[in-house]
Amino acid sequence: MRGTLYTKEIKRSVDEWRAKGKTYSEIGKKFNVPKSTLSTWFNKKYPVSREKQLKHLALTRPLALAAIQRRIAEENRLIEEKVAGEIKTFPLQEIGLQKAILASLYWAEGSKNGNGLKFANTDPNLHQLFIILLRQCFHPEESGFRVHVYVHHYHNIRECEKFWSELLQVPLTQFWKTYIKKRSKTKRFRKNFMGICFLYHADSKLRKEILTLAGQLHKSYIQTAPVVQRTGH
Repeated sequence: MRGTLYTKEIKRSVDEWRAKGKTYSEIGKKFNVPKSTLSTWFNKKYPVSREKQLKHLALTRPLALAAIQRRIAEENRLIEEKVAGEIKTFPLQEIGLQKAILASLYWAEGSKNGNGLKFANTDPNLHQLFIILLRQCFHPEESGFRVHVYVHHYHNIRECEKFWSELLQVPLTQFWKTYIKKRSKTKRFRKNFMGICFLYHADSKLRKEILTLAGQLHKSYIQTAPVVQRTGH
C-alpha cells in the first residue's frame, strides 16, 4: 500500500525550511509531514553530528521516561479502581472463602510433612494474612505458636524479632533463638526486609486438615473446569 504523495512544491518548501535549520517538529507542523518521512528525506543531505544527537537524546530521554511513568501510573490507577470495585462484591467474611484462601496460601508456602504446621516467607503481608485467617478459621491454641527468624549479617536481630512479634501477635517468649545465616559478607545476594520468618504451630492435625482442604479444592476445580480445545499450527 502506497503512502501519502507529496508535491514537488511541498518538498521544495520543506527543503528550504530544513536548510534554514528548522526542526522536524516545526516542519512537520507547518507542512503536515511525519517526522519519519522527513528523516528519510534529509538524513543524508543534512547529517546530524554525534554531538547534536547526544544533546537531543539528553533532552528527549527524560521526556520519554516521564511519559512512560505517567502511562504506567494511569494504568495502575485504573486497575486499582477496577479491583476495588470488584472486591466489594466478594463474600470476604464467609468462612468457606476464608478457608479456601488459607488452604491455598499454605499449599503454596507451607510445609507438607513433619510434625505440626510450618509456614515460611519473607513477605510480612503474606504472613499477616495467613495468621489472621488461621485464627479466624480454626482458633488454634495460642500457646502452640512458635516463631523462628533467619537473618543475615546486616540485620539487627532485636529489631527483626520485635517486628515479627508485633506483626504476628506472638510474644517473644515463644520465639526460638534467631539463626544467623552463614554467608560471606562479600558474597552478593538479594537482601530482604526483616529476614525470613518461620511460623510454627504444634498441631499436626491442623496441618493435615488444611492440606486436605487444599487437595479437595484442587480436585473440585479440576472436575468442573471446562476443557480447553487446542488447535495445531
